[in-house]
Amino acid sequence: MTPRPSTGSGHRLQLLPAVDIAGGQAVQLVQGVAGSEKRFGDPIEAALRWQDAGAEWIHLVDLDAAGGRGSNAELLATVIGDLDVEVELSGGIRDDASLEHALSTGCSRVVLGTAGLADPAWCARAIAAHGERVAVGLDVRVIGGPGGSTRYRLAARGGTDDDGDLWETLERLDGDGCARYIVTDVSRDGMLRGSNVELCRAVARATAAPVIASGGISSIADLVVLAEAAAADANLEGAIVGKALHAGRFTLPDALEAIRRIEGATRSVV
Repeated sequence: MTPRPSTGSGHRLQLLPAVDIAGGQAVQLVQGVAGSEKRFGDPIEAALRWQDAGAEWIHLVDLDAAGGRGSNAELLATVIGDLDVEVELSGGIRDDASLEHALSTGCSRVVLGTAGLADPAWCARAIAAHGERVAVGLDVRVIGGPGGSTRYRLAARGGTDDDGDLWETLERLDGDGCARYIVTDVSRDGMLRGSNVELCRAVARATAAPVIASGGISSIADLVVLAEAAAADANLEGAIVGKALHAGRFTLPDALEAIRRIEGATRSVV
């Protein structure tokens, strides 16, 4: 796939604190594997805490629906109704019924996960019908090969199935008019090992649609690297932060302030 050149018009990185829900509780999985969760209490309290701390977006995930283990639909609608900020909703959206139900909660946009990509025609219809309200999650396994070669394969977090080549899928979704991508290196998800900035920047160079980084963020330093990349590459729009915030690795106000400093430094140089 031929990369597209950066426009050079950078901007402030948008932070999206994550609230992942399983069994009615806010949790965090390791690499998306069911049974690896650590619980963080009431999801409504968690979401309101991030809102009060300055979040402009919340990334809300129904892990039970995503894994085919049930649904937290009523709780999700309650959380969204209690918030005054924008909500990005993900988890188990794979057909018309689940898509329409998700959109009806009042969320600002939904994320079609890897399971939804199993039906390319349906994905194309969903993108065409709902435009900016639909993003696509690209859960990527980075696989080393002989001679230093690297393959980028799509696979649902917690699963072992190979769901196709990242670049071929990205080209198809671009052709469908996809408005936004959530990019996760699944080997880092919930591991607090830092985001795969190289992967996110490679996807951002390959598409004109905005890219949101997800998975692995463990420190403000990790966010600074992404914020500096966003300042230089207009397609890197945001970062989803989950476990690091829940575990108290840093506070949301401190993270937001660090990102504002990057933005201020960039403007002063310009």
